[in-house]
Amino acid sequence: MKAMILAAGRGERMMPLTRAMPKPLLQVAGKPLIEYHLEALADAGVSDVIINVHYFADQIMRALGNGDRWGLSISYSMEETLLETAGGIYQALELLGDEPFMVISADVKTHYDFAGLLQHDLVGLAHLVMVANPEHHQSGDFGLLDSGQLCLGANPNGQTYTWASIGVFSAAMFANLTPGRRKLRELFDIAAARGEITGEVFDGSWFDIGTPERLSEVNSLLEE
Repeated sequence: MKAMILAAGRGERMMPLTRAMPKPLLQVAGKPLIEYHLEALADAGVSDVIINVHYFADQIMRALGNGDRWGLSISYSMEETLLETAGGIYQALELLGDEPFMVISADVKTHYDFAGLLQHDLVGLAHLVMVANPEHHQSGDFGLLDSGQLCLGANPNGQTYTWASIGVFSAAMFANLTPGRRKLRELFDIAAARGEITGEVFDGSWFDIGTPERLSEVNSLLEE
């Protein structure tokens, strides 16, 4: 299974740290954030990684190269204009191929074991890793039914979860798109309403590093 790391964004909430550097290269415990994903993917057995780039794309490509440091083959999908999450994946489909593929956002830090997703038997259009709602997103994204399907709003127990920005996707999920900007959330809502998207809950270490304050918090925790 191939994997795609979403790394094209401008990181505007991370200003001023991203004024001269893309968010995926910000240091977490002395290492660029995106390198944690590359190491974890290599350990899980992934060999081909696609990274979409736009903001300071040259910095990311110079820093990571072709991936041979991690035993990976890295390809880059250059976005001349930002295409958002779904639009970026759609543009990269030629590199991703027709088989299910993994997607990870570059701006999360986690100990999630990607090996399990490599063996996942995808039913429907996507399978998302969910986490408990963080303080900055208490409303959550979706409910999770006993059947394993995600639902719009809370589940019958009144519970919601937040997407961990990790999942497995079918190329068919993007089949009806056209080139341009499009957010994944729009596709998630459609698929969830149709019962075509499943999920699992991860209760291990996971951080959404979206602001300087959260980056500082994660670095403090890892230094303890």
